[in-house]
Amino acid sequence: MMCRVNKQFTIYYSLFTYCVVALLTACGGRPSGTGGEEGDTLSLRYAERITIVRHKGYIQVALADPWNLGKTLHSYLLVPADSQIPAGLPEGTVVRTPLKKAVVSTSVHCSLAIRLGGKERIVGVCDPQYIHIPWIEQQLENGGVADCGSGLSPTVEKIIDLEPDAIFLSPFQNSGGYGKVEQLGIPIIETADYMETSPLGRAEWMKFYAMLFGEENVADSLFNAVEKEYVRLKELARQDKQRLSLLMDKQTGSVWYMPGGKSTVGRLISDASVVYPWSSNDDSGSLALPFETVLDKGGDCDVWLFRYNSPHDITYDELLSENQGYSQFKAFRNRQAYGCNTANTSFYEDTPFNPSLLLRDIVSITHPSVSMYGEPKYFKRVKDGI
Repeated sequence: MMCRVNKQFTIYYSLFTYCVVALLTACGGRPSGTGGEEGDTLSLRYAERITIVRHKGYIQVALADPWNLGKTLHSYLLVPADSQIPAGLPEGTVVRTPLKKAVVSTSVHCSLAIRLGGKERIVGVCDPQYIHIPWIEQQLENGGVADCGSGLSPTVEKIIDLEPDAIFLSPFQNSGGYGKVEQLGIPIIETADYMETSPLGRAEWMKFYAMLFGEENVADSLFNAVEKEYVRLKELARQDKQRLSLLMDKQTGSVWYMPGGKSTVGRLISDASVVYPWSSNDDSGSLALPFETVLDKGGDCDVWLFRYNSPHDITYDELLSENQGYSQFKAFRNRQAYGCNTANTSFYEDTPFNPSLLLRDIVSITHPSVSMYGEPKYFKRVKDGI
């Protein structure tokens, strides 16, 4: 009984301490103001939903609200940890950089942090069952990285124990915020990169994340390599006169989630010089479509690419057991279906911030006459059998 009381006291005392720190930060470290000096705006070549401005003593980062045109989702003020917080800062969440300890909620951003050289800063993750990164899995097993519960509702007590410098969480439309986590006074880094308007635009967000870890030079080098390869593949596909048509993903429950024409995947498909039935659509997210609509508009597509999660590679017979209607698709009948099994590939860890890898797969499948890559890396041709 005494141990339980002591533990509860520790949790409440820690929560009280964080609230006091948050209050002091709000009163002394985040005064409202106009930020008189204009600063130097970082030139971003592709990203449209983030603005980065360097000022004397801090970096101001504004994330555009992807669901409310003209509004700001979040403003950050990155201040070096070894310097005092400048007076007269504009409105925003102060983040002391480089981060020493971070809780990261997604596999995508864990992978990027590792690529940026910040893996030792990851002290906690959310939804570990969806993270297939060997180093993270090993650290979870030996206690080097903590399981912080669900990304939609992280375990507050665990986060208090870890005392991270920041928490990386994904924002969603009409989510209602982050609950009790917002009350801890710990900066929440809203990872809205997935709502960017182009594949390279999303990838360019790595420059912001690198600033948090103090690895700007690493990000510049990584992004330049990604951009160079992406542009090369795009030009290679453009030179091919053949234009196959492409269908994406498959039905989940009663809905078929199709990439919108202005989503990062939709834009990438366009850059692969293939015909996409939803290319004229203006949505930057996914479209929730009934089966009949997909069949009517995409039933005659030459190639079908889809993602799934399974202990083994899927077959045509298994596809039919899921939905007999798949047999009506041209790509199914002609055995031109390719599946990406996310259970045994690093698709979600690799491709968001290195879209050239996904473009490479699509080009190798839809432009075999000009591609020199042979078999794709993530998407495997579906086989017959049970």
